[in-house]
Amino acid sequence: MHSSPTTAPTSVGAKKLTWFDDLLLLGIMAVLAGCGLIYEYLLSHYAGRVLGALEAAIYTMIGLMIVSMGIGAFAARKIRCAYTGFAILELSVALCGALAILITAAVIGFGQQLPMLIANTIGLPPDQLPQGGFIGSLQKLSEYLPYFWGVLLGLMIGMEIPLIARVRQSLCEAHLLHNAGTIYGADYIGAGVGAAIWVTLMLAIDIQLAAALTASFNLLAGFIFIWRFWDNIAHAKLLLAGHIIASGLLVLLASHGPQWEQQFNNLLYKDKVIYAKATRFQQLTFTERLRGNNLPAVYSLYINGRLQFSSQDEHIYHAFLVHPTLEASARHDKVLIIGGGDGLGLRQVLKWQPQQVTLMDLDADLVALFKNPDDTMPTRLRHALLKLNDDALNDKRVELVFDDAFNGADKLIRRGDKFDAIIVDLPDPSHPDLNKLYSDMFYLKLKELLSADGAITVQSTSPYHAPKAFISVGKTLASAGFNMQQYHHNVPSFGEWGWSIATLAGKAPRERLQPLTQLSIAEDWLTPGLIKGAFEFPGNYYQYADEVKVNDIGSMQLYQYHQQAWSENENLTLF
Repeated sequence: MHSSPTTAPTSVGAKKLTWFDDLLLLGIMAVLAGCGLIYEYLLSHYAGRVLGALEAAIYTMIGLMIVSMGIGAFAARKIRCAYTGFAILELSVALCGALAILITAAVIGFGQQLPMLIANTIGLPPDQLPQGGFIGSLQKLSEYLPYFWGVLLGLMIGMEIPLIARVRQSLCEAHLLHNAGTIYGADYIGAGVGAAIWVTLMLAIDIQLAAALTASFNLLAGFIFIWRFWDNIAHAKLLLAGHIIASGLLVLLASHGPQWEQQFNNLLYKDKVIYAKATRFQQLTFTERLRGNNLPAVYSLYINGRLQFSSQDEHIYHAFLVHPTLEASARHDKVLIIGGGDGLGLRQVLKWQPQQVTLMDLDADLVALFKNPDDTMPTRLRHALLKLNDDALNDKRVELVFDDAFNGADKLIRRGDKFDAIIVDLPDPSHPDLNKLYSDMFYLKLKELLSADGAITVQSTSPYHAPKAFISVGKTLASAGFNMQQYHHNVPSFGEWGWSIATLAGKAPRERLQPLTQLSIAEDWLTPGLIKGAFEFPGNYYQYADEVKVNDIGSMQLYQYHQQAWSENENLTLF
């Protein structure tokens, strides 16, 4: 008769630790370490992609989970039976890991819809939606849900190593001299494999599907453990039934979970979400707003929860981005666009009849959506996107380069390229990796690529909402040796927006544009008067400019300015 599973683990000392059991336990530990690392990435990735959270969420999540794992390792001492405890633990981890993102999406979506539900119920007008109080607290607390799941999963993951170590020790007649070292070795190797799986596989699939797949390995570990150590586990039949039920739930979550999660995420947007796609680098969401009186529908693109453009007014942004640059350039034969994978800025550039345009963007999947929209996209959206960019990405004069702009600029330099104009249309520096693309070193690279009589323009965030960030972009351009000036205009979807324009030699940009009485190309919206007026700022706007620092490479200065300015309005563009 085997010993009771409720006794101390060392009571099973009559059974030797066979090579098969040892290999099985170490293999289980390695698999679970990989799963634990993937859960960290999944939760922080969700916060960054869908909630539009600060990039610091990634580091906060990892830090919280590591601390929680330490606490969990201490708490594992309170579990009397390591065999039973481990079987229960893997069932719990699998359920929490698979459901965390879906439940978070549901709670956040409900919190955003609650004001409208209350207003519709009691007949409040749209401009008097209830805010603050309980509703405001619910919305704010829901943003911390990923961290709650991170702490909970961290506590449970932290228990895995001590329990496996106790099981391994209980199967050995003598003390295992290198028990801890062997277990940790398997754990570290498994975590490394998990990181590789995340980078090569998980980033390319839906985040809810990735969660379900990861949880399935926890369940598989639980099944194998129950099978092998059946006699040592209390209530083994009940736990086996729980694993079987959980397996059915995981199949359901893998097949329907991504759709459910997306429907919950769609509640975050005021307009109807008609298409969403997760690329290797970002979450893309397209919304549609239908209008009466035979007016065209309004289509908007959000990347990681932040508005990128609205078809209603994108022409304002892109006209100001492109036309002052090319008017200030001596020639327009060869143009470089960095970013702008939607082709909307490219559409404006092609009006100048350049001989060649090089467009460099990191995300090939995003460019593909605007170049050759796939069949899964609604037909009306496919037609709208190609009409918006005038099918510019399929123009034979366009060279597409898919690379990180910081490294891609080096490749263009090695190629010996020189451009008559450079247009930098990158996302705001809301991510540490983007900060380097607004640094003095990056602008020195662009300086090598720009012809001496050419001009460069950089989108520079909002001069109203983020004045220090806006001024810092301009000062950083100037520090790289450019003759820089700034201009701004209102883009209704974004509010007041700004750009920095610069030249290398000869007259400053504003001086080059001053004699302009008529644009060199056919343009039915932008006028010379609007361009000249855009260079005017309030008299005291730059009074504290001396206190704003240049964004030296590695300083993260611009990232900090941007985060400080927008932290109170992190989800401003979502609704």
